[in-house]
Amino acid sequence: MTDRVDINRLLVEMRSMKAQSQAFQRPQGISNLDVRNIPGQSVNPVNKTPGFGEVMSQAINKVNELQKSSSSMATAYERGVEGVDITDVMIASQKSSVAFQATVQVRNKVVEAYRDVMNMPI
Repeated sequence: MTDRVDINRLLVEMRSMKAQSQAFQRPQGISNLDVRNIPGQSVNPVNKTPGFGEVMSQAINKVNELQKSSSSMATAYERGVEGVDITDVMIASQKSSVAFQATVQVRNKVVEAYRDVMNMPI
């Protein structure tokens, strides 16, 4: 039964997605205003929150990686490479499709918000 999705691999992917989503959350009780300058000690903020541009760049790069991976898996399946399963190819294809559609929707919302801000009276 090689047509079934490997549950361990699915769990690893889900955990990595959870870790990626938690990377942007600030731990409770910590804020940028809590950093105090104590004489004789260097000030190192606990975490640096990434900017909007950096987050968008990371998201676009992730979508690009998913699309490349999906394309290479499909090509490998078409060539008959051993170990490439049709279910894995279809899952990778759906992941890249959903990620791309989500990116397009975010872009549309950002453009819409920009237009709304630009049309506001001063």
